[in-house]
Amino acid sequence: MAREATDSADVADAPHPSFEGYAAESPPQAAVGMPGKDGVLELTFAPTSDRTTLVHDYATVPFHVSGTLAHDPHPDAATVFVQSPTGGVAQGDRHEIAISVEGNSVAHVSTQSSTKVQSMTHNYAAADASLSVGAGGHLDYVPEPTILHADARYSQDLTLSLDTGSTAVLGDIVVPGRLARGERFEFERYLSRVRAEGPNGLLFEDATHLAPGESDPTEPGIFGEFTVYGTLFVVAPGTDTADMSDKLHEAVADCEARAGATTLPNDAGVVVRALGDRAETVQSALHAAWDRARRTLIDAPAPSGRKF
Repeated sequence: MAREATDSADVADAPHPSFEGYAAESPPQAAVGMPGKDGVLELTFAPTSDRTTLVHDYATVPFHVSGTLAHDPHPDAATVFVQSPTGGVAQGDRHEIAISVEGNSVAHVSTQSSTKVQSMTHNYAAADASLSVGAGGHLDYVPEPTILHADARYSQDLTLSLDTGSTAVLGDIVVPGRLARGERFEFERYLSRVRAEGPNGLLFEDATHLAPGESDPTEPGIFGEFTVYGTLFVVAPGTDTADMSDKLHEAVADCEARAGATTLPNDAGVVVRALGDRAETVQSALHAAWDRARRTLIDAPAPSGRKF
C-alpha cells in the first residue's frame, strides 16, 4: 500500500535546548532528512477472533519488520522484533516510531539487537516514539540496550497514551560505550525523556540527561561505581501501586545488579531502576521485574530474552 513518508524534519524542528547547537551543524555526508536518514516505523495491533494481530505495518530504513511471532506465553499476544540492516544510528538520523495497540489486544515489541549509536562530529541523532494503548489493552515495549559510542550525541523522546483499563511496560537500558574495548562515558550527550498520559491527563514525566564533559557520571548519586543503567516503567493506573512496588522490589532484591522499585506519581504505576557493571546483569534484573509485573497485570510470565 502506498504511503507518503512523514517529514523527518518534524523531529528536528524543536530540539531540546542542550541539542540546539548541534542542530545548526550540517553533516558532511547525507543531510538531515535525506533518504536513509529519516527512518519511520508504524505498527498497529488489533484483536481478531483468534488472537492479537498486526493489522498495519510500515517501515523505512533503518527499520525492517519481517512479521509477527507467536511464542509469547500469553495466548492472545503478538510479538514483533524490529530489525535493522544498518550498522547503527549515525549523525543526522531522525527516527519516528508509532505503535498503536487497540482495545483488548496484547502486544510485545522489541528490537532484534542492541541499538548502536555511532561516533559523531556534526549534528546529532534523535528518535521520537509515540505509543498508544486502547481500553483493556496491554503493550510491552522493551527494546534491547542502547550502546553509546565515543562522541555520540543522542536524544530520544517517548510518549505513552493509555485509555481506561489499559497497561504498559516500558524498558530502557543505556550502555555508556563499547565496554569490552574499555570505552566508558566517552559519549558527548545523551537525553531520554518519557511522558505518560491517561484519560484524565498527565500521569508522569521522567528524564535522564547525561553529558560526561559537563559533569562526571561516576560521582556518587549518579552512576557511582557502576556503568550500565536501566529503567523499567510499569504503567498501570488503577492498580494497587504500593503492593506492586513491593512485589517488584522483592523480584530484584537478590539480583546481581543494584536495583529497587518505587511508585510513580498520580498512582500511575511503578518504576524500577537498576545499575550494574554489565548490560547482562541489568537486563536480568529488569527481566525479573518485568516477569513479576506481567504475572500481576495479564496473568502471564514475561517472554524469554532469547532472540536467536
